[in-house]
Amino acid sequence: MNSFGWCTDLKDAELLAKLGFDYIELALAPMQLENQEEYRRQLKLVQQSPLPVKAFNVFFPQDIKIVGPAADVERIRRYIATAVEVFVKAGARIAVLGSGGARTIPEGWETARAEEQLLQVLNWCAAEMKDTGVILAIEPLNRKESNVINSVADGVYYAKQINDPAVRVLADFYHMDEENEPLSTLREHKDWLAHIHLADTGRRNPGSGQYDYDTFSAILREIGYSGMISAECKVEQQESEMVDSLRFMKSKWR
Repeated sequence: MNSFGWCTDLKDAELLAKLGFDYIELALAPMQLENQEEYRRQLKLVQQSPLPVKAFNVFFPQDIKIVGPAADVERIRRYIATAVEVFVKAGARIAVLGSGGARTIPEGWETARAEEQLLQVLNWCAAEMKDTGVILAIEPLNRKESNVINSVADGVYYAKQINDPAVRVLADFYHMDEENEPLSTLREHKDWLAHIHLADTGRRNPGSGQYDYDTFSAILREIGYSGMISAECKVEQQESEMVDSLRFMKSKWR
């Protein structure tokens, strides 16, 4: 059975729990993993969350470049090791690798070299996540946010080269819509999907716009997707929109 969460700050965990969500999805980068004192402080807060922290996104901060000439191998590997420590101690199941600012290929840098660097980072993640139960979900981003991995098919291309159960792919309805990616790609790559992000027209809350949720949810049900589904969107009337969205999501998936 699917579980439903929301991508937001830890301060909203109590509200989400009250409203009936199953988990909260947090951004990792703001935890400042390279500042040990601050990282330990924030980890304690995460472990005390009134709602399970089952997923993290924003894996790398923008100043840690994972492709291009500024990529610092030792720094990246240390960061990944600490990140996985966070995931395990928090009890998370999914780590989302979007991080457009970190992964965007710099102008003049060869695409083939960037691909090698991305694959190396994915391999390091897979090695660190081995036997932890945590899955890295590669997040395709639209071209306004990154110039590499812009579709679910692109994400699967990279995941297949790693060929490790710890590396799978996320499908984000917003980015798919921005890129005009056909919803049939969900069916085509069903064995590689590990996580779902939702939004609606204008990147607002699910159920508030014109996205084709009937088809999107029908395909996910058809392929037997039973994993987590997180809303990642803008809100204006936080509580009421969260309530409406949870009701909407449950109507489509349960």
